[in-house]
Amino acid sequence: MNSIWLTCVVIDVTRIKIERRPLNNGSAKMTTLSTLKFPVLIAHRGYKARYPENTLAAFEAALDSGAEMIELDITLSQDRSMVVIHDDTLNRTSNGKGAVRDYSITELKKFDAGNWFDDRFSDEKIPTLVEVLKQVNRRAVVNIEIKSSAFEDPAPADAIENQVIALIQKMNLLDCVLISSFEKRFLERIAAIEPTLALGVISWEPADAATVKMLKKLGVYSWHAWHKILTAEQVEFLHAANLKVFSFTVNEPDIFQRLSEMSIDGVFTDDGPALTTHS
Repeated sequence: MNSIWLTCVVIDVTRIKIERRPLNNGSAKMTTLSTLKFPVLIAHRGYKARYPENTLAAFEAALDSGAEMIELDITLSQDRSMVVIHDDTLNRTSNGKGAVRDYSITELKKFDAGNWFDDRFSDEKIPTLVEVLKQVNRRAVVNIEIKSSAFEDPAPADAIENQVIALIQKMNLLDCVLISSFEKRFLERIAAIEPTLALGVISWEPADAATVKMLKKLGVYSWHAWHKILTAEQVEFLHAANLKVFSFTVNEPDIFQRLSEMSIDGVFTDDGPALTTHS
């Protein structure tokens, strides 16, 4: 079995600051969708088990551990900036209160996004999407999940999906970004504007023939499913339609082993090194 995260890494979580690597000079490892090794372990909100989720510290730690893909969540601030945070509110993962959309990016940057996890990370801030993409700098594929709550109908010119496309094009990252969402209308709009972008549909429900028909119509790269609904027959069915199958959120080695035996293409995990150590 391929191990995507290194299995013998010892992470020093007592550090207060995480080293921010400079932009590479062309000699650093580049990871694209075409170079992924399967099954790929996808760092769910970064190295979430040991670092505050969706922060630069968590993403850097995942990269240092050998992750070839990281996952993050984005929504819009009050002034329409793309910010990386899972919840619609600030309460759980920062010292802020209330809805993310009620604050400008300048105001959001004043909140502490690490101390809730451990006071060693009190210097961590809520990152913007551009900050994370610059930090990763093609060292891993980035799975950007667009939160369903950010959907707007009709879509304004600066709708989140339009901003995502423009940023990825500007940064020349079309080959190393995967856009996913529970909200399929985001993916329909993205496919119509930039059909070369890899897309993923997230689902809590099993796939059937109608699901596959919808996925093929969208031209998606992958289907992201809750691990409890997956069967070997379902994975085989989706593979026959040339679709990748990723599963969330897998933190137990026995579940990872069961999914690997189904020939799953990857799992979202909070602790990749723990999975590979025990597999």
